Amino acid sequence: MVRPSNKELTGKIRQAKEALLEGRIALVEPDVIVTDALELGYLIENMVNILSDILNEVTPGDYAGTRPPQRSYEDNIRDCSIIQV
Repeated sequence: MVRPSNKELTGKIRQAKEALLEGRIALVEPDVIVTDALELGYLIENMVNILSDILNEVTPGDYAGTRPPQRSYEDNIRDCSIIQV
């Protein structure tokens, strides 16, 4: 079986939408996120709206990670699977 499957990716996108609606989001590397957002012309104050827009547009077909997904080695999210969409 090839991981992540479309079903698995769809579930991850759904979980991300739920977390955003419930306010359960955290920036793992805030400095990196702020720098990238500014370079892309986004204001941090609009991050929730931007994430919402992205999550409403992204599909399992947009997945560009490895198969199977790699584990994270960042201390804040160590051993969590990383699904990059």
